Amino acid sequence: MEFFKASAAYNEIAFIAGNRTGKTVAGAYATTLHLTGLYPDWWEGRRFERPISAWAAGGTNKAVRDILQFELLGPTHERGTGMIPGDLIADVATSRGVADAVDTVYVRHVGGGLSALGFKSYMEGRENFQGTAKHVVWFDEEPPKDVYGEALMRTMIVPGGGSGVVMLTFTPLLGWSDVVDAFLGEKAA
Repeated sequence: MEFFKASAAYNEIAFIAGNRTGKTVAGAYATTLHLTGLYPDWWEGRRFERPISAWAAGGTNKAVRDILQFELLGPTHERGTGMIPGDLIADVATSRGVADAVDTVYVRHVGGGLSALGFKSYMEGRENFQGTAKHVVWFDEEPPKDVYGEALMRTMIVPGGGSGVVMLTFTPLLGWSDVVDAFLGEKAA
């Protein structure tokens, strides 16, 4: 609940915890709410009243397909059974290079119009995180520092005004890295 609520006050939020504690589910849930605009009454976090542009990213293309895509869309043979309600999925553009991978999913927003969610991997490098403004960037597992920095740039100013939010859900398997230090170090206190 603290992770969700923090998005109202901060542009960078992290759920850093051990394995199998619900981090990915929390990230998928928050991403789904932002894509659809279907916020529950109890939601105290940031709200987007109009369609958004977002990315969900993970370590490898296969991990993105097997974890993020699965959590948000459901199994490939049963799309629409994941966190995003099937009746709100307007279109799915497939990706090249990895079987059954999705590049972009378009989701109906209650404010009218379509939100767009692109799936990315850290393997693509910092350059593939350049260029466009994003309302939401969700990193499931710790990103490289340069990729994280690029995501911060994408969320500084977003269409419709204001800033976006970068959400991280990860176990600190890389130790006390620069990304971990940004959230838990002395300067973050």
